[in-house]
Amino acid sequence: MPESHLYEYAVLRYLPRVEREEFINVGLVMMCKRQRWIRAAVNVDSRRMAVFDNALCHDGLKRQLDGMLSVARGMPGAGPVARFPVEERFRWLTAVKSACIQTSRPHPGKTADLDGTFDRLFAELVL
Repeated sequence: MPESHLYEYAVLRYLPRVEREEFINVGLVMMCKRQRWIRAAVNVDSRRMAVFDNALCHDGLKRQLDGMLSVARGMPGAGPVARFPVEERFRWLTAVKSACIQTSRPHPGKTADLDGTFDRLFAELVL
């Protein structure tokens, strides 16, 4: 029987106007502490963004999301947070923010296939 892994995930959300609390799901970050595994991906659908009164241009949003991906991936140029262990990077990425990019509350789960579960959640929640 395959080993089951406990994981946590959060949806990355773009809030064109924070005060209205409307959002578009634009990405996913998922982490498994015991496997020292973290994965994040984004998909910005400009058609869906066009229905909102956008406070941030597409390029500005992409730049901010790319920064979050760099932290999740532990890229050397992403600053000191990128050197943290995966669980601390996940906590930093999912901390409550009052900004145009926020995350859902983290949600837990168990799976034998972390990458497969990430792909399924990304398709269901973001695409």
